[in-house]
Amino acid sequence: MPRISLTQSAHNVIQQHLHAGDIALDATVGNGHDTLFLAELTGQSGAVYGFDIQPSALASARSRLEQHRLEGCVTLINDSHARIAELIPKALHGKVKAVMFNLGYLPGSDKTVITQSESTLTALNAALQVLAPHGVITVLAYPGHSGGDQETGSVQAWCEQLDKSRYSFSMLHGDAQKDTSPRLFVIQLLK
Repeated sequence: MPRISLTQSAHNVIQQHLHAGDIALDATVGNGHDTLFLAELTGQSGAVYGFDIQPSALASARSRLEQHRLEGCVTLINDSHARIAELIPKALHGKVKAVMFNLGYLPGSDKTVITQSESTLTALNAALQVLAPHGVITVLAYPGHSGGDQETGSVQAWCEQLDKSRYSFSMLHGDAQKDTSPRLFVIQLLK
C-alpha cells in the first residue's frame, strides 16, 4: 500500500468539508499550494483568505493563483495569522468551513523565519471563533527543525484541552512515530 503524505491527508480531510461557494482560510500561505487547493474547492462563488507575514510568500501565491485564474476569489493578507479574528469580516465569523495551517518556515527561504508557538496558539483560538458548525481545522506541524518541537508540543497540548463535547481532535504521525516526525492535527467543530 503506497504511503500517503500528511499534506495529502490534510487535503483529503478538507475535501470532505469544503465545497463550491464556501469560505476557507489559509493561515500560513507559504508558496501558495494550500491557498490554490482551497480556491479550487471553493471556486469563483466562494472566498479564501490567506495570511502570511512574508511579502515574498504572498507574491509567490499570487502568481500561482493567477496561473490558474483564481486570484479573484482569494484575499491575501500580509499580516500574522494571530489576527485572523480581527481581519476576517465580522459577517463571516461562524461561516468559515475550513482552516489550514502548515507550520514551520517558508520552503526555499530563510529558515530562521518560522511560525512561533505564541502566535500560532492565538491563531488557533481565532480560527475557532470564525469556524462554522461542522467546520474543520488542519494543522501540519514539524518538530524536526529548530523551534518546531516546542511549537508542535504546544499545538498538541492546545488540542488536548479542547472541550470534547464541542470538538473532535485526531493526530496523525509522519513516516514513523519518531519525536522528529511531522504531525497532522485535525480539529472539527461538532455543532
